[in-house]
Amino acid sequence: MDTAVYCPSYAPFFGFAGVFASMAFSSLGAAYGTSRAGIGIAGIGPFRPELVMKSLIPVVMSGIIAVYGLVVAVLLAGQMSPTAGYSLFSGFVALGAGLSVGVGGLAAGYAIGVVGDYCVRGYARENRVFVTMVLILIFAEVLGLYGLIVALILNAKADNTLCTL
Repeated sequence: MDTAVYCPSYAPFFGFAGVFASMAFSSLGAAYGTSRAGIGIAGIGPFRPELVMKSLIPVVMSGIIAVYGLVVAVLLAGQMSPTAGYSLFSGFVALGAGLSVGVGGLAAGYAIGVVGDYCVRGYARENRVFVTMVLILIFAEVLGLYGLIVALILNAKADNTLCTL
């Protein structure tokens, strides 16, 4: 069997593209969520400073999105070595896993940012909005968690046994 077909020299490119997509897109989502929710917190801070600490929940949840991407990026990069073979299948699996957690994190960060901004401002007017804000934020965070779960399942499917000859 010709391993050059299954383990070409350009296969790690797709693996590294998955690592990049994982970190870049999930970090973009986390940054957007943090900045957008931070705008809402900065808007209520001067008027209701006692609410600022409870209003940091969207910012913390946005940061967790970046951690999802970091976990997947470390797992994907850990499978690559300059001396061991790397299959094209593993490269595409890594790209799919990176895009899964990255785009899921981007969507979750966007949702958390928008919800965080508006709900924090609403919380400054009416305290009963807090429970609603937390519930919506949990469902927005789950988008990123779904991407992480799919990425972990995909990562478990990577196989470089054809490249060990």
